[in-house]
Amino acid sequence: MTDIPPRFRLTEHFDRAVQYANRIHANQTRKGTDVPYMTHLLGVASLVLENGAQSEEEVIGALLHDAAEDQGGRPRLEDIREQFGEQVGHIVDACTDTYENPKPPWRPRKEAYVAHVRERVESGGDEPALRVSLADKLHNTRAILADVRESGDAVFERFNGKKDGTIWYYAALVEAFRGFPNRMVSELEREVTELRRLAGTT
Repeated sequence: MTDIPPRFRLTEHFDRAVQYANRIHANQTRKGTDVPYMTHLLGVASLVLENGAQSEEEVIGALLHDAAEDQGGRPRLEDIREQFGEQVGHIVDACTDTYENPKPPWRPRKEAYVAHVRERVESGGDEPALRVSLADKLHNTRAILADVRESGDAVFERFNGKKDGTIWYYAALVEAFRGFPNRMVSELEREVTELRRLAGTT
């Protein structure tokens, strides 16, 4: 325990966001598992809190970062803006790689997202959205790595990119985030390096 005060406090708005996320993702699980999807959303929010979040809105954005992409598209985004504000809506929008259903082809969609991250890092702005995106990718990589340690390469069959595409994507994200001033970048690089080693792609 320390006497250092927190940067900000989580209020009833955060409580409401947890309930909102739990409601809209209630029937969703982590890909290829029976693990509730809320574990990912809470994990990303925790990483953001631990690694420089500057506002409650940023943490709420972390909780809701997949809401529009997975649970309702642009109407969902507008509902989030109305209920939680423009900053939260901006973060969710920045973390969404498509609003289309069905989703466009995987590789071009991911290439565009990587380019989008790189452009935002190079511009030197939009830190809250970048922090949430980075936390999302770090949490995903840790989960994939844990599953590969347990089950081997069969894990990659869950993903649209399969083994080669999935490893390409996370390695490309490491390069895209390089230069963003947050310790999660080096953590992501370490996790991806280990994933590549276990998968035999180094």
